Amino acid sequence: MECPKCGASRSAEQVTCTHCGVVFHKYATYLARLEAYEARRAERRTPLRERLAGRAAALAVPPAAMATLWWGYLALWLAFLVWGGSYMIQDIAALGRDAGFLHNVNLPFHEFGHLLFRPFGEWVTSLGGTLGQLLMPVICGIALLRGRGDTFGASLCLWWFGENFLDIAPYMADARAGQLPLLGGNTGHTAPYGFHDWEYLLGETGLLAYDRLLAAITLNAGRLIMAGALLWGAVLLLRARAAR
Repeated sequence: MECPKCGASRSAEQVTCTHCGVVFHKYATYLARLEAYEARRAERRTPLRERLAGRAAALAVPPAAMATLWWGYLALWLAFLVWGGSYMIQDIAALGRDAGFLHNVNLPFHEFGHLLFRPFGEWVTSLGGTLGQLLMPVICGIALLRGRGDTFGASLCLWWFGENFLDIAPYMADARAGQLPLLGGNTGHTAPYGFHDWEYLLGETGLLAYDRLLAAITLNAGRLIMAGALLWGAVLLLRARAAR
């Protein structure tokens, strides 16, 4: 065996090189970091179009376990198809009357968003609730992609991201009406000005008269995102099926 730095002979039991003094395991870590750094530099030198094409292609690669557990993934996808469809077919009024199970999942992230964005002023604090519930599925999706290369899990996070738009739309449409229940049992009519996020956000920007239009845009954007997420999952399933 040879020292990876100076090439001097060494035994398998040696921890350091007797010739140059390098500590082998530390030098191996250094080389791995150097290799990763050079790879990042090479990627930055690649034209942007090629980088984006490569990343888009990577999103269509199924997780390694998908071919083996294909039927389980299919069952999960079908469950989200039915569940998502039950949300997507509802109009804003129906979603406002019965927000569904995921509303209670989204709510803690909404409230945490208010706290997180509080240093940025009153308007951003009000918007922070919406940002908080939208950021959580994005963070989860990025973590799954970067940490495990789990494209199917990321597609479900995109589905969740779209569902949040459906969760937001009824309260946006309620900005003037003030009839939906708010946290603590109040409604927009009974609560002080600023307690209803969208009454305040749209009122302060002069857009209050467009609350229903903006809510309809938000609702349909959420539907499109959820449909796109399900399509992404279907592509992954088909590719994994072909690889079996």
